[in-house]
Amino acid sequence: MRVSVFGLGYVGCVSAACLAGMGHEVIGVDVNQVKVDLVNDGKAPVVEERIGELIAEVVETGALRATGDVREAIMGSEVSLVCVGTPSEPNGSLCTTYLERVTEQIGAALADRGGLGGLGGLGGRHTVVFRSTMLPGTALNLLVPILEKYVGGTAGVDFGVAVNPEFLREGTSVRDFFDPPKTVVGELDPASGDVMTALYDGLPGEVFRVPVATAEAIKYADNAFHGLKIGFANELGAVCQALGVDSHQVMDVFLADRKLNISPAYLRPGFAFGGSCLPKDLRSLVHAAQRADVSVPILAHVLPSNSAHLERAVELVERTGKRRVGMFGLSFKPGTDDLRESPLVELAERLFGKGYDLRIHDANVSLSRLLGANREYVETRLPHLAQLLAESVEEVLEHAEVCLVGTRDPAVLSALPHGDGPTIVDLIHLPDAEARRAEPGYVGLAW
Repeated sequence: MRVSVFGLGYVGCVSAACLAGMGHEVIGVDVNQVKVDLVNDGKAPVVEERIGELIAEVVETGALRATGDVREAIMGSEVSLVCVGTPSEPNGSLCTTYLERVTEQIGAALADRGGLGGLGGLGGRHTVVFRSTMLPGTALNLLVPILEKYVGGTAGVDFGVAVNPEFLREGTSVRDFFDPPKTVVGELDPASGDVMTALYDGLPGEVFRVPVATAEAIKYADNAFHGLKIGFANELGAVCQALGVDSHQVMDVFLADRKLNISPAYLRPGFAFGGSCLPKDLRSLVHAAQRADVSVPILAHVLPSNSAHLERAVELVERTGKRRVGMFGLSFKPGTDDLRESPLVELAERLFGKGYDLRIHDANVSLSRLLGANREYVETRLPHLAQLLAESVEEVLEHAEVCLVGTRDPAVLSALPHGDGPTIVDLIHLPDAEARRAEPGYVGLAW
């Protein structure tokens, strides 16, 4: 395929060289003439493992050349990859200046090319691919309107648009390109996605074809988690050192657990956590760090973050403007009657305290069977539980204008109405959540 790559920094330079190495005909584009000249001389404008040899090879064979002329690049390609920088503004917001500028230039060049069908190729039209890291909504709300304005056509019809985030680590980016953990294609339309899958044909790893905004968000999910992991390990290491423990030995054992620790476990958006272990252990660990004068801002903010998520559920109920509320689920975890530090108990406490007319059903919770610390906890936090508990699912549904679903009890799931009936506030991502999204009476907590 004939490909133009806009921006010859780390991402653009590596992408251009590697695509040329795969057999594509690539034109690199940059406003910096020094970078353009370096590439045309077979030299890399960045320092990176293997990139120098690769660029020398593909320039010599004619598979890669560079230019500062946007129109020349557009005329000579059927796919354009936008790899310009998106730095932070002083206030932390995303700077889209370079993205907007290059999008305007690409749009103007496409209009000048004469005929939106242009060079033929896959789908008989040009496809603009945004590889720069950008927040969800940037492509559809900012960049696509710019293209449509300058081109004078419709995105997804007259020209293709896709978002293709990169997962390249500086220092190993060439290796990462040829052996990616995954390939994400955010497609405006199927034909745009077809172009991208053809472009990367032959590379290993799973290909995910998703909506444009999902592709934009995936990059942020990855980088936020990477930062969180590093920060977590460093904070834990500092606490262990202060307590005289070998942190690397601790983490060796931690990492060996592939069932819960290094796994998909707990990584699905849902409701807040609770129970007799996680909250108290986080508190004691943070307290131990404070006593040792060790700053642990990540660990110290896990419980406040958890409380903020619970507060979102309260706000969802408040927004309905309705007063009769039903709750399904009360224990901190399905299949148990343990109410200690259950976020559902706290949610019930807050709603009851705000004057909501509340009914609760949990098949595992019977006041007469609660014993010891479990009973003591709920009597302290929710002393009116006896009058709030309902004997059946039907009793809650008959009472409620709003239903909070915090359990996957089959009896509850099968009884939840569709369409007419109470507003469903989904705290757990119901099995049929995607279908329910189209219903006016459904609200998901974090999806």
